Amino acid sequence: MNTHVVRPAGAGHETLYVLLLCLLILSVAGSVVAWRHESLSETTVAAHQLDARRDLNAAEQGIYADLRVTLDEIQLLREDSNALAEPSELAAEGFAPFATDASSISRGGHVWQLLGDQAYLGVSPHPEVAGSFLLRIGAEPDVWLNRNSSVSVPADVSDAALRGSGWQQVIAQFDAGVTRQHRH
Repeated sequence: MNTHVVRPAGAGHETLYVLLLCLLILSVAGSVVAWRHESLSETTVAAHQLDARRDLNAAEQGIYADLRVTLDEIQLLREDSNALAEPSELAAEGFAPFATDASSISRGGHVWQLLGDQAYLGVSPHPEVAGSFLLRIGAEPDVWLNRNSSVSVPADVSDAALRGSGWQQVIAQFDAGVTRQHRH
């Protein structure tokens, strides 16, 4: 009688192949992650500027957003009448932040005035809630903020004059940080 010895299948080779396959998958995944990695480039603002997302409190962000939205209406009204609308007219039309309502009161109760055909000034009697705002109308409209407790009407609304009297330009930057903000 002949005896044949039957050896079990080599599980060692199968384990080696599974481990090599796992290593290959991990190395491909790691290289894809490294290749598609976004750098955390921090955008900086100048000393005379404030970032609308990071540097303004909630009340100021609301007023800033209202001013940017109402700016379109102001420009349309200006095209119709060849002059800037008075703040009282904008308030009567219900345009925020010019209208006096619960929202405007909770955001600092700004008192708005028109500065010639150049700008709207909203002075806050409660700068601890929200600073005073200046909406310049021109080729490139922009918004400025002053958090001082005593704000006077600026005679000159040029960049240099506003910076010199404590105003800071509010800018909006749209980058990856809009949806993924990394606070350290």
